[in-house]
Amino acid sequence: MSNWERYIKNFVSFLKIEKGLAENSIFAYQNDVSKLYDFALGHRLDVDQLTYEHLKEFIADLYDLGLSARTQARIISGIKQFYGYLMLEDFVKDDPSELLEMPRLARKLPEVMSIEEIDSLIAAIDLSKTESHRNKAIIETLYSCGLRVSELVNLRFSDLFFEEGFIRVIGKGNKERLVPVSPTVEKEIGIYNDHVRRHQTIKPGNENVVFLNRRGAQLTRVMIFTIIKDLADAAGLKKSVSPHTFRHSFATHMIEGGANLRAVQEMLGHESITTTEIYTHLDQRFLRDAIISFHPRNMKD
Repeated sequence: MSNWERYIKNFVSFLKIEKGLAENSIFAYQNDVSKLYDFALGHRLDVDQLTYEHLKEFIADLYDLGLSARTQARIISGIKQFYGYLMLEDFVKDDPSELLEMPRLARKLPEVMSIEEIDSLIAAIDLSKTESHRNKAIIETLYSCGLRVSELVNLRFSDLFFEEGFIRVIGKGNKERLVPVSPTVEKEIGIYNDHVRRHQTIKPGNENVVFLNRRGAQLTRVMIFTIIKDLADAAGLKKSVSPHTFRHSFATHMIEGGANLRAVQEMLGHESITTTEIYTHLDQRFLRDAIISFHPRNMKD
């Protein structure tokens, strides 16, 4: 057994026993390192003979094969894990993968609804049904406040400060933030509370929860997805719509309307401004129209 085969076998055991990884993850790492093994065999190189330049050549080969940037990044990650293990066990003195850089991954722009599409979805709510007022309040809250679905289902009446114009949101990492609330949200939650919720038998422990199911218990994330999918179908919307679509639409429409990026970051509860910046790329037509309309060189005499 060559060093390569022995080291790969030991690496797999390490991932299984020490790291406790799932079988699928272990197989992926083994497959990634095997690709490097095949490359090294072609160049008659042992593990400790591979240099940073060799690894760059290997990555270039992956690119030439037409592998996506995401696949390349996964393979590089596997190689880095492999060499981390070899260094840990003192099988090699230097780590040639240390300086390898991950390929830039293109960020997938989130789906966004237009204001007209949101209006059509709300108009599709059948107000003759008992749950309709709740569903309308849910849609208005998601869109007007840019909430995550988990933040919506966990919303409490003790988090509503309508007189001050804010709601308190408990986000990721149990972090609190205050989000401005519109009069429309206040009105729709009030209608839902007066016409539906007050007349329900509420299960113990759910008295403070804003949005309840028919049995008087807290709504689940899955139920919110189902409500929105059904409304999108009723409105005849062709695009895929989820609770997160309203969050993306909220952020995009805020920025298009001239809101400060930092303010939107605070309202969304993003740790980094770079996460919020993705919304500045969603509608380049808006930016182009603004330049055409307001740049001095485009002004007509």
